[in-house]
Amino acid sequence: MNLLTAKTNWPDRPATDAGSACLVHIYPTGPAMGRRYVLGTAGLVLGRDDACGVALSETSVSRRHAKVAPVGDGFTIADLGSTNGTFVNNFPVTGPLPVRDGDYVRVGSCILRFLAGGNVEAAYHEEIHRLAILDGLTQTHNRRYLTEFLDAEVSRAVRYGRPLSLLIFDLDRFKSINDAHGHLGGDHVLRELADCVRPEVRTGDVFARYGGEEFALVLVETPLDHAAAAAERLRAKIAAHAFDFQGRTIRATVSIGVAGTPADPVDTPTDLLAAADARLYLAKQTGRNRVVAATPAAGTAP
Repeated sequence: MNLLTAKTNWPDRPATDAGSACLVHIYPTGPAMGRRYVLGTAGLVLGRDDACGVALSETSVSRRHAKVAPVGDGFTIADLGSTNGTFVNNFPVTGPLPVRDGDYVRVGSCILRFLAGGNVEAAYHEEIHRLAILDGLTQTHNRRYLTEFLDAEVSRAVRYGRPLSLLIFDLDRFKSINDAHGHLGGDHVLRELADCVRPEVRTGDVFARYGGEEFALVLVETPLDHAAAAAERLRAKIAAHAFDFQGRTIRATVSIGVAGTPADPVDTPTDLLAAADARLYLAKQTGRNRVVAATPAAGTAP
């Protein structure tokens, strides 16, 4: 399974229009999500201090964390000696670094998106729509989009007798990762896990964050046995992946439950979700780091 995704190379994008640039709050979710900070011609300081132009209350953000400043016809960002660092598209900022239209700026656990160009209003409203369907941390689809997609696809699969499969997978012992590496380490693992899975997603399928450390992958026109094989490939890939965080390697595994129609008696999205979730629970019960794609017969030990 391969996804034909277009990856942007941020240094090659056109310069910004300094007169209309802004930062949009992406993550964490909550009342601040979607808030726009207009940079104007003076730039802004990002930090936990209330006096900062972009005041972020998260404890992972330093009091004066980073500064976005105008340079020529664009902007650069510089870290101000923060504790947890500043990143642009996951690149660490070690000196003044240009920011371009669409770049993601991360300070501590907060993520903002830089928008610029001649029609920033259109870009801003497009970003608000994007926020409504994507998870801010992992940039996968969110639960709302997943639910709407399943409503349509389950209805189609049941009506026409077409195969449709669902994988639900959960990071094993995620609390221990947070305890050992802090919430920044946990967030890093969630983001990198999404990046690890994304190349395996086909065009037309949907990969979503289902909640917390749980993800879902909908495979259209895919029978249960093929979905189980795909799940096993994902499980093995994640288990072999080294999650590098601040010079330390974190190992993580996932448990995966797989369900699908017509193999399973599914009439509604709730039926499909419940079947996959029950098998995920069984995978956890029977040792973790495994795929379960069938429910044991009554009276049979798992």
